[in-house]
Amino acid sequence: MIKIDLITGFLGSGKTTFIRKYVKYLTDKGLKIGILENDYGAVNVDAMLLQDILGESCDLEMVAGGCDADCHRRRFKTKLIAMGMQGFDRVLVEPSGVFDMDEFFDTLHEDPLERWYQIGNVITIVDAHLELDLSERSRYILASEAANAGKILFSKTDGVDGGQIQEVTAYINKSLEEFHCTRKIDSVVIAKPWDEFNEDDYKKIENCEYVGAGIEKRYNADDVEFSSLYYMNKHMTVNQLKDCVNKTFSDEKCGNVFRIKGFMSDEDGWIELNATKKETVIKPIKEGQEIFIVIGEDLVQDEIDKYWK
Repeated sequence: MIKIDLITGFLGSGKTTFIRKYVKYLTDKGLKIGILENDYGAVNVDAMLLQDILGESCDLEMVAGGCDADCHRRRFKTKLIAMGMQGFDRVLVEPSGVFDMDEFFDTLHEDPLERWYQIGNVITIVDAHLELDLSERSRYILASEAANAGKILFSKTDGVDGGQIQEVTAYINKSLEEFHCTRKIDSVVIAKPWDEFNEDDYKKIENCEYVGAGIEKRYNADDVEFSSLYYMNKHMTVNQLKDCVNKTFSDEKCGNVFRIKGFMSDEDGWIELNATKKETVIKPIKEGQEIFIVIGEDLVQDEIDKYWK
């Protein structure tokens, strides 16, 4: 049977970055890996960031968002059926940061997928700089992702002390308790820079499995009112881009903006933007797509348009 891993985590936590490293570890062992990008919204920016690791040992499929929950589940199942025929040893599913965890488990127990796939691991990525004042809906997503995790990997840990890791861990445990889950995640946390991962670390991750803990079902996928706005063919200087990002995050009239990501081109080539409230990364990239996406909760398009249009 094909093992299938779910790589989950909140918006901007670093799932795509981890997948790049995890795929290299798996393909170096001689495994053929399939990646299923299951992004939020109709345009999948994160898939662009994986193009350079694709080849004979690794392929990628995408499930487009921008539809209702039932339509999305059908697309997800159809893609998994198609990938089941391609001879992969392991499939990695990267969902959006607002994914309904039940969709993953429910779909894998449907025919014919239950005959082809064996659920391997649930790996949850958590930003070491996670905000500790999330809305109830966001805490619900965070708790649902942590409840089933075999391992929780903290990202962006450079310069972060143990006290901050403990504070974020306690916040996750408190969120689990809020939604009536008795699990504590302290024993499954790995908090070290990913560049320092060794063979033993990856073996622990590869075999971490998952936990069958559940939380109170307080929201359905369609009830979690996150949204995304798209801005095409934008050209500005890097300083102007930074200013635009900072104003979008700081202006409360824009709504609760979680993440801004995308690409633009200038005379030197392509530039990648990946920004959260606490960190903005702008760097060169080999190729991209002329688009920026603003993702958040209760977004006010007219206000955000003032900066991006």
